[in-house]
Amino acid sequence: MATKQLNLKMSPNLYNSAQSFAESYGYRNVQELAMESLREKIFEKSDFDESFSEKEIELVDKIIEKSIKKKHFVDEKELMKALQ
Repeated sequence: MATKQLNLKMSPNLYNSAQSFAESYGYRNVQELAMESLREKIFEKSDFDESFSEKEIELVDKIIEKSIKKKHFVDEKELMKALQ
């Protein structure tokens, strides 16, 4: 699939703030910040996201392992309440 180009207009204040943010947090430019922001909004913050980093998977594995060892089990309702 070919990439698509998008032209984005923003107010000078928003652009200047975005440029300052990009420089402060190591983005190459405002375009890279915009791309990352869109990815985060669409893929990482969605209600249903099956993608986990290796660190997240390791953390879940450790929690499960410790719960089994200590025989600390909760039902799904309690788990979901704790995660909110």
